[in-house]
This record gives sequence, structure tokens and C-alpha cells, in this order.
Amino acid sequence: MTKTVHELRNEIRTAVGRFEREVSSGFTKETLAAVCEAVGYEIDTARLPSKPQMRAGILWKVGELETDDPEQADGAFRKAQLAAIADALRAE
Repeated sequence: MTKTVHELRNEIRTAVGRFEREVSSGFTKETLAAVCEAVGYEIDTARLPSKPQMRAGILWKVGELETDDPEQADGAFRKAQLAAIADALRAE
């Protein structure tokens, strides 16, 4: 059985040391920063970049985008993208 978006988000959260959420919700900037670190996308942690920039960097590092252009990641992650991120984190 395939995982839901909520289950994938929680898997990613726990893989980077964050807490699971009871209700389905998007990632906070802090969680995105933790995912960036886990996939090897370097960011300035003193002043976190925008969510689109971090999402684009994550997707670039896991092979879902060709660049880290934030215009290509201006919305929430899609289910297939979440699955790719979870796979990358499992491989580490």
C-alpha cells in the first residue's frame, strides 16, 4: 500500500530529527532547513532562505530538478517529490 502525503511528510520529519504532526500540514522553514542539511544543500542557517529556495535546493539535490531555481518550487511538494525525498533520506 502506498503512503499518504501526510505519512511521507512525517517520515521525512522524523528522518531529520523533527517531530511528527498529528494533522497534515506543510513543512516549516526550520524543518525545510533540516532537510536541506540532510540532503547536502548548503544554506545560511543564521538567516534562513525562502521556502521556495529551500524546496528547490532539496529537489535539486535529490535529482528532481536540474537547478535550484526557486521559481520551479514555489508551491508545496507534490507526493512524488515527497517520495523522492524520503527515498534519498532512507539511502543515507
